[in-house]
Amino acid sequence: MQYFKRKLDDKNRLTVPAEIRTEFAEGIIITPGFESYLHLYPKKIWEGEMQPALAGDWLSEGTKPAIINQELADLADQLREGMVEATLDAKQGRITLEPHLLEYAHLTSGGEVAATKMPGGYWRLKRPKR
Repeated sequence: MQYFKRKLDDKNRLTVPAEIRTEFAEGIIITPGFESYLHLYPKKIWEGEMQPALAGDWLSEGTKPAIINQELADLADQLREGMVEATLDAKQGRITLEPHLLEYAHLTSGGEVAATKMPGGYWRLKRPKR
């Protein structure tokens, strides 16, 4: 599965499709993403790939050290500010989207959410196009 649409319930919960719940078995990191998207990272990908990337581990010789790289600092700030760690509820595979994340992504209770799997294994949530 590479894409799904769901409605948020009245408690701002999103039901994750059963077919992809195993990706999030260890937990989910939800962050403000690019533009007005939310990013959902399986905890394993956040810890194994995003944390090292945000620490500058990918920078090569001859580039600015991570500690003075403004582009990297801005990206880390954007992704970490408002970050929430969540787990799927055992019964229905839902996560709750916090109010500040809903506001960032222009989502509403009872409204529809579209999710697309991105390269790198994270999911991008957004308000679907009409």
